[in-house]
Amino acid sequence: MPKPRQNEIHDCKYFHWKMLKRNEIYYADGRSNSQNLGRHSLGTRDRDEALENLDQLDLIMAVDLGLADRTLLEQHETLLSISEGRALYEEHCKRPVIAGGPRPATRKRYRAVLDKFDEFCKAKGKNYWNELNRRVMDEYATWLQEKKDYAYQTLYLELTTLKQIHKYFLENNLLPSELRFHYPIQKETDSSTYCWTTREVEAMLKLCKKKKQFWLRHVLIGLVTTGMRISELAGLMWKDIDLQRQIIILADESRRRDAATKNRRTTKSGKSRSFPIHSDLQDVLTEIQRYDDGLVFHGPLGGKIKPDTIRNILIREILQPLSKKFPAEPGKAGLIDGRLHSFRHYFCSVCANNGTPERVLMNWLGHSSSRMVKRYYHLHDEESLKQMQKITFV
Repeated sequence: MPKPRQNEIHDCKYFHWKMLKRNEIYYADGRSNSQNLGRHSLGTRDRDEALENLDQLDLIMAVDLGLADRTLLEQHETLLSISEGRALYEEHCKRPVIAGGPRPATRKRYRAVLDKFDEFCKAKGKNYWNELNRRVMDEYATWLQEKKDYAYQTLYLELTTLKQIHKYFLENNLLPSELRFHYPIQKETDSSTYCWTTREVEAMLKLCKKKKQFWLRHVLIGLVTTGMRISELAGLMWKDIDLQRQIIILADESRRRDAATKNRRTTKSGKSRSFPIHSDLQDVLTEIQRYDDGLVFHGPLGGKIKPDTIRNILIREILQPLSKKFPAEPGKAGLIDGRLHSFRHYFCSVCANNGTPERVLMNWLGHSSSRMVKRYYHLHDEESLKQMQKITFV
């Protein structure tokens, strides 16, 4: 009685195949696909060689049916799959900061970008990094805008990161040099983040007090008077505050060996910075209850504050109730469009309008060069001109 055939099932890049042996020679059977691909000899008795030939057969059939670009056949030896390329790049990103590796928060952003690119490739039938070119970049940008409804700055981040990854593959000979292409991306010159007005901020703090949400009022005053990012404020500790010298020191611990890796705090710029404590914040610091965890700001029940939670509470409890009092002008952003980062812009705006030297403000914010800072100083010049026109000299 003859032995039953041992069929191997393989899902290749484009099609589903059964691989079987006949007279010790490997064959590929593609008749179970939606389009009958027939049965083909793989021309070898060696299983590893048969698998390589199966991948090539899969590509040949995809090209014949118009599912893949014919140039991929010419590059078959240097094909880099989407999943393999992603794994190589993520491993490259794990190198230490001293060797040029990105910080954990940056690696997290890269993962999010690659997740969306994976989704796009599956939707569009793209299987290899070799297929990335200007046309595909245009398709991806359109897909992000139409399917995800992303803002300009988010699109810029997504496309720039993709260009950076493609460049790494080229420079490390993971892709052939002839796949290099030029794809200029125009960076947005103005920030799309809404900047609060003084009346709006005063109304928010007043509403917090009215609702007896004193913990939220403390957080908002912290953001208003320091220009800190919400992640920095959430991680602020009492050891960072020198009450005697009236100064806050935000330390970047990425290069410290004595700090536990998991709890090591970092700043976006990778540099430590310090700034004075405003009297309004000083009043808050004297009111705040101290907990054993060493953190300055806490939630309503004494837990650690989380940026996403604060954002949701701000929208639900503060912005939505105040949106009728502060309606947006037609076609323009208004109070309801502001978010936690808007407090950083507000801090910058108030400092500019009160004559704080630009370089001093950059140091407080932790910027070596900042379009945001320059933008508000430009607005300050316009405000100065407006005030001058109100004066009657003759």
